[in-house]
Parts: sequence; structure tokens; C-alpha cells
Amino acid sequence: MRQLQPFARTVLFTAISLASLGAHAGVTDQDISDAAKRTDQIVVNGINQQGQRFSPLNTLNSDNVKELRPVWALSFGGEKQRGQQAQPLIKDGVMYVTASYSRVFAADARTGRKLWQYDARLPDGIMPCCDVINRGVALYGDLVIFGTLDAKLVALNKDTGKVVWKKTVADYKAGYSISAAPLIAKGKLITGVAGGEFGVVGKIEAYNPTNGELLWSRPTVEGHMGYVYKDGKAVENGISGGEAGKTWPGDLWKTGGAAPWLGGYYDPSTDSLFIGTGNPSPWNSHLRPGDNLYSSSRLALNPEDGSIKWHFQTTPHDGWDFDGVNELVSFDYKDGGKTVQAAATADRNGFFYVLDRTNGKFIRGFPFVDKVTWAKGLDENGRPIYDDAHRPGAPGEGTEKGSSVFVAPSFLGGKNWMPMAYSQDTGLFYVPSNEWGMDMWNENIAYKKGAAYLGAGFTIKPLNEKYIGVLRAIDPKTGKQVWRYENYAPLWGGVLATHGNLVFTGNPEGYLMAFDAKTGKKLYQFNTGSGVIASPITWEMDGEQYVTVLSGWGGAVPLWGGEVAKRIKDLDQGGMIWTFKLPKDLVAKK
Repeated sequence: MRQLQPFARTVLFTAISLASLGAHAGVTDQDISDAAKRTDQIVVNGINQQGQRFSPLNTLNSDNVKELRPVWALSFGGEKQRGQQAQPLIKDGVMYVTASYSRVFAADARTGRKLWQYDARLPDGIMPCCDVINRGVALYGDLVIFGTLDAKLVALNKDTGKVVWKKTVADYKAGYSISAAPLIAKGKLITGVAGGEFGVVGKIEAYNPTNGELLWSRPTVEGHMGYVYKDGKAVENGISGGEAGKTWPGDLWKTGGAAPWLGGYYDPSTDSLFIGTGNPSPWNSHLRPGDNLYSSSRLALNPEDGSIKWHFQTTPHDGWDFDGVNELVSFDYKDGGKTVQAAATADRNGFFYVLDRTNGKFIRGFPFVDKVTWAKGLDENGRPIYDDAHRPGAPGEGTEKGSSVFVAPSFLGGKNWMPMAYSQDTGLFYVPSNEWGMDMWNENIAYKKGAAYLGAGFTIKPLNEKYIGVLRAIDPKTGKQVWRYENYAPLWGGVLATHGNLVFTGNPEGYLMAFDAKTGKKLYQFNTGSGVIASPITWEMDGEQYVTVLSGWGGAVPLWGGEVAKRIKDLDQGGMIWTFKLPKDLVAKK
């Protein structure tokens, strides 16, 4: 693991007074509830609370997107220029965004002028598994709240960038960190933790966003006790859905992983938090027989106390690091005249799942990538039908490692963290995916606090000469792939769909791209100078539609890429915010 050099926390101001932007109210619960309808602001990660990443704006559309122009760009500056994965938020003409190494920036959304910058004071010993990234802030009241690589929550004043409160969520020396954007739901601040590669115990927690007071804690490894906090005192809220060791052998549940490192979304229709959990620890599955709940699962939690309403485990007894953190996106569809309250996820294991979001029952599932070897399919309940020939072998007594097998997808997944989008117009999901496999073998391992806890080795390999990344349009009702776009390098950025019949995403080669949502025809591209691995947004200001995306290559792929590294070795790192709009005189008259 790379060790990061310490650096000082700084808060920088521009010479131009913030007062020039006018006095503005903070983000309210109503603002968050109205996120799907408001086009003048973006105050939640995922564009709306359910994470559909769909905008009702159509001033910019498939007819005129070719005229989209950059209007400003802002460099994050300094030497820490890599791995920019955040989705910006917009409120009252101010953009709030995180950058690598736990930094936060506020900028004038009209001009790109930097208003303030906050740099977290990180210690020497942080242990991020998959680069020094951060995926965004939460806004609430007058606060800008984010998580840090040393597992803290920090709340900043939205106008000055000064610290209002700071809270330690977990011990970074044990391998914990936070990289996901926090979630605000029903007036509570929800966060998960990262660190599954270090044998941490995953947990989801709720805090009072105004002062950082802990409200409840829900471990995500079966056997650990959950708590609700009242007047600063812990009240037991039941173990995490089962007895200690019930689906874990011996004491392995004490270092079980299952870190909910990507965070989640809130579904108002069922009053549920939908959050996924990561891999069980260690990766060597022969050391931990059983399903290993609640690893590699989707959980529905009660936002009031963190109790688990239901769970769906995509990869029981995960032996490939497939995790289960990928976003579970709520949507409705008609079936025989009846409205189905559904939720969908594209898992790292290569299968796309549609669930009943009211109870977690399996509706349908199908492969969404071209090659899946580890399972022969899914049974009637959505449980994988394993192909044991593609589970890495157990090390024998006195042997260094077990037999190696070829597995597809690779552990980086058919789809990884990068969020898909759902179009309310087409009824399709737009899924950023990758076609790669791996040679994988198991090794003996023992837990040591703060040390990597894998028990496996691997080499990732592309499955095709001409492409790895594939942007897919998928019909969740039929499993049909409506169209696909193939990309030479892996796709590692999020997707945005709009009412203007557009789908936006970026690629490591540096391009922001726009596609026709119905046909998949590429309509626009602009090279930002570094890889785009972030999530685009669009919003309306002064009667014009804007598009923003971060640029800055990095993340897990160059760190873990194996033979894939040959395709990405010449890509440049960076750190920029790019903002675009359509010139007024080119807006099509309707």
C-alpha cells in the first residue's frame, strides 16, 4: 500500500467577496425531497433521491448537442492531481465538489471562480485500497459535509469553508476510510465505511447533520450488535440479523469485511435506505465456508433506527471479490396493467438484477456482460448456480497457493462503482460496463490489524483486442441489450440521462461524450485533457442549460490493472472541473 505524505489543512479565499453572490438560504428537507423536480439546483448525489441520474431538462437535446461549448474550467491545483470521481452539487449559483486527497472546493457556477478550498489534514498512515479518491459532498442547511480518507466526517460552512464540526467514524489505523458521498435522508446524515481489504467490520451509521451526534449504528457483518443512541447512551437494537458465526465459521465474523463503501440512496415510496455491502474478508473463500451474511448484498434499512428490513445477497460465499455495493436504483414499470415497484442493480459479478423494492424478492436476473464463467446462471430465487471449476482452489498443507483458475468478469467487475442512469422516457438503464477476466488463485492468510487481508492473487486480462469498456442500454423488463458502445480502455465513470434524449458519460481517454438515448449514436465528444471517471450533471441557470463533469484519471484501474495496464499506461492524470452550455442563439425554437 502506498503511504501518503502529510500536508497541512488550508482554507483559501478569493479576493472577491462571497457577498457578491448574495445571501442565500441553506438546503432544506424540502429541497432534498423536490430534487427530482428542481432543475435549477442539484442537492443530492444521484440527481434524485432514488439515484436515477435522470434530468427532465431538454433545452439541450439530441438535435443541438453538437453545439455544446465549454464555458469555464477550474483546476484543483497542486501536485495531488489524480482520481477525480466526484459528482458536483449546485445550490444558488455555487458549485460544491470534492477532489482527490479529501479536498473540497466551492466555485461560482457562472464563472468557475474559486470561492474557497478546504484540504483535510491527513495522517501518514491512511490505507485507501483503491486510490485517494472522493465521490462528493452532502448539503444540509448551511453545511457542506464529506468523508475523508482517514475515516472522518467533516462539516464545513457553505459560505466560508471553515470547519463547523468534525467526527471520527472509525479507526484509520485498522484500515477504515470513507470515499463515498454521504446521504441525507429524513433529516439524518447517513454514511458507510470502506476497508474490506483490511478485515474491518462494515457498518452504516446515521448522524445528526447539524452537530455530528451519532444517532444509530448498524454493522453489516452478521453477529455484530446494532445500536440506537439516545441522550448519548447506546441502546441495543438487535444483532445484525443473525447469530455470531451462523453463516461464518469460527471467529471470522469478527473481521468479516462487508464494507458499505459506496453509500446508497433513499426511496421515499418505501421509506427505505438502499445500501450495498462489499466483499467478505479474506478473499480466500475456503477459509470461511457459508454464505457470510451480510457481505456482497443489498440491504434495505429503516432510516429511523438502522434495522434491516430485507436483504438480497448477489454473491453468497463470495470467492472473487465481486462485492455487492453497486447502486440499487428504484424505478416503476407496468406489467399487465399493474405498477411494479422495482429496483435494479448491475452487479460486479456480471448479472443484472430486478427486485421488488417493497420486500427484496427476486423478480428477474440476467447476464449483462458477454462472458460470465464463475456461475452457470441464477436459480428461481436469484441465487447463483456456481461452476466450481471456476472457484480458485484452496492451498494445500505446506503449499504457498492453490490452483489458479480463469474467471470472468475480473474482480473489478462487469460494472464497478460507476453509477448507471435510468431514463424515465425510454425505460432503459444505461450501464457502464467492462469486458475483462482474471487468472486467480488463493493463498493462506492470517489477520493482522492494518495489514492487507486478501489471501488471493490475480492477474487481470482484457477479453478483446479492440475494447474493454462497453456502455450498454438495457431493458430491465426483458434483459434485452438495446444498443452498445465499445471503448478501447475500461469505462470507469458515471452516466447521466436527460429528457433531451441524451446520455452522457466519459472515458479514460479524456472525452466527455453524449449519445442518442434511443439509438446509441454518438452525437458529441470533447477532450478534457485527462481521463473522465466522474459522474456528469446538468442543471439550469439564467434560462440556460449547463453540463459539468470532473476530469482526472486515476482510481482502481491503474493500481490493480494487470495486463490492462498496457492499454492505459500513457493516460495522463489530472484535476479539473469542466462546465459546458449551449449558446443562447443556438437553442432550437420549440
